[in-house]
Amino acid sequence: MQNMNIAIGLNNNMAYIVPPSLCQTEDLGSENLRRLAKQLQFYKPPKPIDEVEENIEHGINDVPSSVKMRERRAAVLICLFEDPEDELRVILTRRSMNLASHPGGKMEEGDEDESATALREAMEEIGLDSSLVQVVAQLEFFLSQHLLTVVPVIGLVSRIEDFKPLLNADEVDAIFDVPLEMFLKKENHRFEDREWRGWKYVVHHFDFESEQGEFLIWGLTASILIRAASVIYQQSPFFQAHLPDFQTLQRALHSVDSNVA
Repeated sequence: MQNMNIAIGLNNNMAYIVPPSLCQTEDLGSENLRRLAKQLQFYKPPKPIDEVEENIEHGINDVPSSVKMRERRAAVLICLFEDPEDELRVILTRRSMNLASHPGGKMEEGDEDESATALREAMEEIGLDSSLVQVVAQLEFFLSQHLLTVVPVIGLVSRIEDFKPLLNADEVDAIFDVPLEMFLKKENHRFEDREWRGWKYVVHHFDFESEQGEFLIWGLTASILIRAASVIYQQSPFFQAHLPDFQTLQRALHSVDSNVA
């Protein structure tokens, strides 16, 4: 089983409010998708990412000041759609082994914001036309072990039948979809203990099997999807870890570091 990426690649109030111009709910067709879009617009924005990155740059990670913040930003599209049974599903990809292990693509000079980055990456990797995607929210940033701030962008696709995948073989090995609610359940979930700079944390693993084969969804991708499912379904996972995951550990360390400073 190989590493997974969000296609295209908690705190319940950790999503950016998307301007109304980006969220025309009447275009979503499904009543459930319209309700979800409206729900996500009510979340308060998190701490500004520029302020967070400045703390990271001068904090425990000791990132050289010569490294531009934009070069450390990445975004990933959480692309959601409804199946014939009205179940909310998320599109995932299995990344090429030639690519970095973290989900999401780095921002490029021409990208206006994280949403633009996520949509561009989706088009480049799997041929998902941005006209099919309604961006409705951005979750709080996630920090990868490569010192990238990864911003998950939630996008809804109401006409999934119009999506004809065209995989970039240099970046993607396979495309599949799973129920989003899976990332709140105990079934198919397990932990792995790891250590970072003397601090212990857990890595989430989800095993998924379909007609296309067996897939492993883990690490940063799993953490992002756990958070997305928690926000969307407005409930915590049914499993509890004996240690924090990498994101929880990082936020705790940065909070302590900021208070000391």
